[in-house]
Amino acid sequence: MFVLVEMMDTVRISPWNFHRQVNEAVSEELNKKLANKVVYNVGLCICLYDITKLEDSYILPGDGASHTKVHFRYVVFHPFLDEILVGKIKYCSQEGVHVTMGFFDDILIPPESLQQPTKFDEAEQVWLWEYETDEGAHDLYMDKGEEIRFRVADEIFVDTSPTGPTTDDAPAQPGQPTPPPPQETSEKKEAPYTIIGTICEPGLGLLSWWNN
Repeated sequence: MFVLVEMMDTVRISPWNFHRQVNEAVSEELNKKLANKVVYNVGLCICLYDITKLEDSYILPGDGASHTKVHFRYVVFHPFLDEILVGKIKYCSQEGVHVTMGFFDDILIPPESLQQPTKFDEAEQVWLWEYETDEGAHDLYMDKGEEIRFRVADEIFVDTSPTGPTTDDAPAQPGQPTPPPPQETSEKKEAPYTIIGTICEPGLGLLSWWNN
């Protein structure tokens, strides 16, 4: 679930921090920059583990700060495929069951990966497993806040780094009509890192299903 990733970055230390120990100042800047951020194809950064190498510091013309190339190891949340995790149901929707780990919320168990047969209760906004027994079917609800055990089936990284201005942002040429303002969209912002889970196996699903 948590891995150590070797990284390298150039850290800028402001002049008013020159009185501090270099390692201390560098550690603070690295955590400011990376903690709780998703690095593309790496995972969710949690905290600095250690600094393995500090190269020479230098000062750029017109900038009184020091710049130091740093080699370090960072604790990252990046579960491997097929790893079994336990989280809590955040909410349910037509897309599936949304799960949170407390520090990471972008986990989705799609309908086809739930215990089958299953259906979505529109009134309650909850998925339920129609569990067959000798006495007939029993509806097992996947309620918000319930602990759920799932297997990591896939992961999706989305590059959400800022892009440059489009051609639509270019100023109008003299004599040309001014284009109308772009329409505002209510598009949902994509998560930079999403885990896709599955519970359609024995022993997976709500902990209460298997602990009774």
